[in-house]
Amino acid sequence: MRIDVLTLFPEMCEGVFGTSILGKAREKGIVSLNAVNFRDFSGNKHNSVDDTPYGGGGGMVLKPDPIFAAVEHVLAVPGNQKKPRIILMCPQGQTYTQQMAEELAQEEHLIFICGHYEGYDERIREHLVTDELSIGDYVLTGGELPALTVIDSIVRLQPGALGNETSAVTDSFSTGLLEYPHYTRPAEFRGWKVPDILLSGHHANIEVWRREQALQRTLERRPDLLETAELTVKDKTALERLKRSSSNTL
Repeated sequence: MRIDVLTLFPEMCEGVFGTSILGKAREKGIVSLNAVNFRDFSGNKHNSVDDTPYGGGGGMVLKPDPIFAAVEHVLAVPGNQKKPRIILMCPQGQTYTQQMAEELAQEEHLIFICGHYEGYDERIREHLVTDELSIGDYVLTGGELPALTVIDSIVRLQPGALGNETSAVTDSFSTGLLEYPHYTRPAEFRGWKVPDILLSGHHANIEVWRREQALQRTLERRPDLLETAELTVKDKTALERLKRSSSNTL
């Protein structure tokens, strides 16, 4: 997989690209991560990439020509044969989910466009990008942090990126539910004990406990997820029991 990030601040990306899971995946050749400074494609002596908006108003708008030129430069790199998904990070985009991460993880090439200033020239949206993504209903200084968030969620799904291949499968949201609680040594800490079931060695019972804990945590914290989660008959029975138990304690 190849991922290119178009940004005015490539140093923000390079620090993350060389760290933790992303850094290891890069070293193993699982993913190629590249930060491209689109100011290099400004085409003017002042290296300006923004201008005042037509029609007036506050703020500055990113010009289309540097963005288009930077994307065309990336596409001209040898080996980039398949048409990439070109993703614009913006508040108006579709809210990002784990399901989108799993979809994008199947792509061979992704290009992320990260803006600053007031916004983008609309022609970038209309004639260049394939997807617009947002990571939430709040405003950040630029698109770099959202893009890095999305990239991290995608790279960790690549085969070989994680030490334990089951981790990505059982993470919160991957199953449609929030993840169950985790415990490690010591078995007792300041009087707080690990649940006995986890020390029993009975793996089938442990899996049942973990599933019910995931259901309970999702019911308590994100009940909206249960509307789309794939639930078995046993799950539904457990949920009804958990709901009754919850109502009895109110």
